[in-house]
Amino acid sequence: MNRLLAELRETQAAGVDVISLLRGEPDFPTPAGIVAAAEQSLRAGRTQYPNNQGDPELRRAVAERLSVDHGLQYSPEREVLITDGATLGFAAAVAALLNPGDSALVPEPCYDAYLPALRLMGVEPIAVPGEYVEGRFQLSPAQVAGRIRPGTRALVLNSPWNPAGTVFTRSELAGLVSVAEAANLWILSDEIYEAVTYGGEVVSTAAVSPAARERTVILNSFSKTYAMTGWRLGFCAGPEAAIRAMLLSLQQSSRGPALFVQDAGTAALRGPRTDVDAMRQEYARRRARVVESLQAIPGVRCPPPEGGFFALVDVRGISTDDEAIRRSLLREDGVAVAPGSAYGPAAAGFLRVSFAAGGDALDRGLDRLAAGLTRLGSAPR
Repeated sequence: MNRLLAELRETQAAGVDVISLLRGEPDFPTPAGIVAAAEQSLRAGRTQYPNNQGDPELRRAVAERLSVDHGLQYSPEREVLITDGATLGFAAAVAALLNPGDSALVPEPCYDAYLPALRLMGVEPIAVPGEYVEGRFQLSPAQVAGRIRPGTRALVLNSPWNPAGTVFTRSELAGLVSVAEAANLWILSDEIYEAVTYGGEVVSTAAVSPAARERTVILNSFSKTYAMTGWRLGFCAGPEAAIRAMLLSLQQSSRGPALFVQDAGTAALRGPRTDVDAMRQEYARRRARVVESLQAIPGVRCPPPEGGFFALVDVRGISTDDEAIRRSLLREDGVAVAPGSAYGPAAAGFLRVSFAAGGDALDRGLDRLAAGLTRLGSAPR
């Protein structure tokens, strides 16, 4: 993604008008009640060093939210950890639970930030290619089991799945948990898009069964749900031994988010859900706009994603060289999208289109994208 963003900036610097449909950055302001809580906390002088595990009140609020949303019971004192965003939470989990020379299973298409975090810790990522069936990426227990090697110690799950758009059902998760249990794997469950879904049950991996809870570390953040990307606030929940080890690791790189930021997080979790619901409804409208704009183009398939704010657009009917399509769209049509191959070979021939931002930019970007794909689809081959 950094390479794509750098090329985007270079293209714009060369005088080309480019609309970006690249990033997962909500264009909504952080809800006013959350901002007010941070302001009140600052006025109250909440600027000291925080508790390294996280402010106790925020940890209680996290436990409350997990109980209400998923029926999960976690001890705020022993089983919840506050982090500077979910990315650092993932890194802390890898550092605490895995050793150099171990390997971890990562579903593909794969969110690109997982791989560097694993490799920095000396852990080998093993791709588990998803199967694209009737417009939906799936991950079967057999696929996962077939990739396990000696030294495999963890399975990374991401539901809703970025960039695939899949929301795993309870039965799908149960099958994956069974494989992890049989192989004694930790499950690192990235659930940051859980509030951005479009119907159906949203299941936390840890809620599948008592056995799932005992081997799952939930990774989440406030960035997507509450439009708090720049606040850098996340949380983890898991078995006591895992959270204790993660805290020991995390203390070497972070003392935790600022107290006034954590107070804002407490207000977010305990406040009304009207802003969250309104954002989800707007994302649903944008999703429909994306599908409507692209699905009728010859050689293009655009099934609506089940969750998240990315559409994974199948352009294999035009060409399997998604990188060439991406470059042509950037240079000839002035629209920036990500090639699916950036997320692994399983997504080659796809384009990731973000609708995290809407309004006129989304409309014009989709118009350019549709025109470019139509042009490419009609070109002689």
